[in-house]
This record gives sequence, C-alpha cells and structure tokens, in this order.
Amino acid sequence: MNLSDSQTAGVVPRRVSAMEAVLTHLRGAIERGEYAIGDKLPSEAGLCRALEVSRPVLREALRALQTMGLTVSKTGKGTFVVARAAADPTFGDYTAGDLLEVRRHIEIPVAGYAALRRTPEDLDHLLQLLERMERETDTASWVALDTLFHLAVAQAAHNPVFRRFIEEIRDALARQSAFLNELGGRREQSDREHRAIVEALADGSQPDAARAMSHHLDCVEATLTDIVRPAHAPG
Repeated sequence: MNLSDSQTAGVVPRRVSAMEAVLTHLRGAIERGEYAIGDKLPSEAGLCRALEVSRPVLREALRALQTMGLTVSKTGKGTFVVARAAADPTFGDYTAGDLLEVRRHIEIPVAGYAALRRTPEDLDHLLQLLERMERETDTASWVALDTLFHLAVAQAAHNPVFRRFIEEIRDALARQSAFLNELGGRREQSDREHRAIVEALADGSQPDAARAMSHHLDCVEATLTDIVRPAHAPG
C-alpha cells in the first residue's frame, strides 16, 4: 500500500502529503474499530513496510494521532489506542479550545491597541516579517516567522504584559501552527489574513484591526474543526 503521493478530491485538488495520507489511514482504522481501545499499533518498522513510507513520515503521523487524543506513545513499549474519536487537540500544555478562548480575549483587543500605538518602526518590522512569510517555502521556518509575527503585533501595542503573554504561549502557538499547516494547508490563507491585520494597523484603524484579528482566529478555529471531525464524516 503506497500512501506517498495522494490528492484530495474537489474542484482544485490539494496535494496531500505522505504524512497526511498515513494519518488518514491510521485514523480511519482506529475510528472503524480495526484497532480497539487498548490495542497496540504495529511496530514502526512494520507500518513503514506496510504503508511504504519512511520512518520520519510515519513518526509525524503518529505524533499527529497523539495530538488529536487518539493514541499515547509509551517509551520502549510502543503506541497504544486510547480513544475512537479525535478530541480537542493538545499543543504542549494547552488544548486548542483553551488557546482560542484566551487568544480571543487578548489578541483581538491587542490588535486594536496596536493600530492606535504602532510606530513606523513597528510597521516596518511587521511588513518585513510578512514579506518573509509570503516567500518562505519551508514549513518549519514559516512557523517560526508566524510566532514572531504575533509577538510583533503584541509589541506594537506597547504594553509589555501583552508581549509577555504571547511569549508564554509561544511554544503552543508554534505547535498549533505546524499542525494546521501540515493538515489544513493554511499557509497561504494565513498570509492573507496576516496582511489584512498589517494593513489595518497601517491605517491606524482600531475597529478594522480588531476585525482582522478576529477573522484570523475564526479561520484557525474553522480549520481545527475540519481536521478533528471524524475522517469518515460526509462532506
């Protein structure tokens, strides 16, 4: 079974990575009950042979299964199924739901304050980050720039507490960003959302900046919802 080169159905198919294909296969097997709760998944070597993928690709898929709450990995023992349906993904110390709830209360007003308080230097820095993100093709590098972008918006609000908050959740934001880009193909859309935020800051419009950040977080939530819904769900 070769899962290394798949495409999604649709008017404009999005090429599915080998990791996504492996994840979909294993997730579907868990949701269908082919692996019951408590079962141990086959060894990495066995899965690599059966699915005809490399070990790094398989390990990424196994990490995604664990992020979605379907499995746990036990050092020296293997990977075990703990749930039939995906849960709220966990990124480091925080669930996606907890992150979004708090980010809405912090980052939306922060964007508004930044529109009122940003300096020319703040705008130049944000534009440089945005232009680098729009050119970047490496996912890991893009994710690093993504977290820097959100830190820069907080910095532009000129309240050190806001920046400290973003720094506190920075690791979780990076993990979530990587998850969304690998499984949701969010990079180009996210770049557009970030550009709308910067344009609102440049205009000095508090309402527009708040709306742009709110829209960005709405899109993050929608993509997360699409990823965690059952793999066999219609539509």
